[in-house]
Amino acid sequence: MFIQTEATPNPATLKFLPGREVMASGTANFTAIEEAANSPLAQSLFALDGVTGVFLGTDFVTVTKAEDKDWDGMKPLILSAVMDHFNSGAPVIEGESAEAGEDEDDETITQIKELLDTRVRPAVAQDGGDIVFRRFQNGIVYLHMQGACAGCPSSTATLKHGIENMLRYYIPEVMEVRAVD
Repeated sequence: MFIQTEATPNPATLKFLPGREVMASGTANFTAIEEAANSPLAQSLFALDGVTGVFLGTDFVTVTKAEDKDWDGMKPLILSAVMDHFNSGAPVIEGESAEAGEDEDDETITQIKELLDTRVRPAVAQDGGDIVFRRFQNGIVYLHMQGACAGCPSSTATLKHGIENMLRYYIPEVMEVRAVD
């Protein structure tokens, strides 16, 4: 098995591409080992000293490291953990549970989600992250940054100058975009 790595705009996050499907659908974001109870892969990565975040995408894994750690020391350990996991045949997520969706979205929310899904999420996935819609209220779109996007120095610029401008252009009801945890 050959695992490629790619830098992301976030210097604390590295993208690992195992050359196979990681998540059949959706994504999974873990910021602590306690959140990773249903993911053997994330648990094995959190067991490594210095891992502070794990994000699972369709064909990649991004790992966020502690500020006091360096990639030269961590990268071989992460590569080994990812390789061992996929060679073991264990599932990435055990007993996948679907996120609770909203019953019915109004037309504006449907348009926002469509634009995010078709124009934004594929681009940020290239950088090892994801942006998830949380809510639309009083003209403000609230988005949650995950993976390499969380804590990335350029995420504010992406949010304000990229996503906000695009949404305001296509959807006049949108006045602002804000990041939420």
